Amino acid sequence: MAVPGRRNGMREDEDNDVEEGLFEEDGLVVDAQFDDTPPHLRQLAAVSQSGDLPALRLALDNLDGNIDEPVEDGDTALHLTCLYGHLACVQLLLERGASVEAKDEDGALPLHDACAGGYTEIVQLLISRASDSECLRRMLETIDVEGDTPLHHAARGEHLDVIRLLLAHGASPIKKNIFDKIPAELAEPDTEAKRLLEAAANTIAY
Repeated sequence: MAVPGRRNGMREDEDNDVEEGLFEEDGLVVDAQFDDTPPHLRQLAAVSQSGDLPALRLALDNLDGNIDEPVEDGDTALHLTCLYGHLACVQLLLERGASVEAKDEDGALPLHDACAGGYTEIVQLLISRASDSECLRRMLETIDVEGDTPLHHAARGEHLDVIRLLLAHGASPIKKNIFDKIPAELAEPDTEAKRLLEAAANTIAY
């Protein structure tokens, strides 16, 4: 999973360093952090992270490759737009055929990223694009390298609306990760998120 803090994290006095870390490719300025990204995917990676919708549309029009190819740290373009909360870009990628079940190098889906960020509208959109009930079940139950489901990610961030949405669609509140933690145990004590998750877990027999 890419790290959101990588973008817009520079101080104003670091502007010169930022400029030195940029290069121009086919008319688009691309950050040098994408040096390890295959050249044909660099524009797609950059605009997916920045959320520039017109530039994303252009990058997709010119894409010489698969829309689900990893573009950075194993993330697909859909992972990045979900991670950074770019709803319109997520919509465009889904319209162009991006897979909601693509996994990054940690085994996480775009849904994990959207839940971690608390992006309720994106979570709803991804859920609505499940092809059938079995696809939705897989999305809700898929675990990453630490055994976390999307609900674990939402719980850790105490994103109440996302938690409610996931539970309403059948996410398990009692599934444990590799640290033997259910989602309720990842929320801070005395929070509404924790109370909601505990109540949901208590209705299901272990």
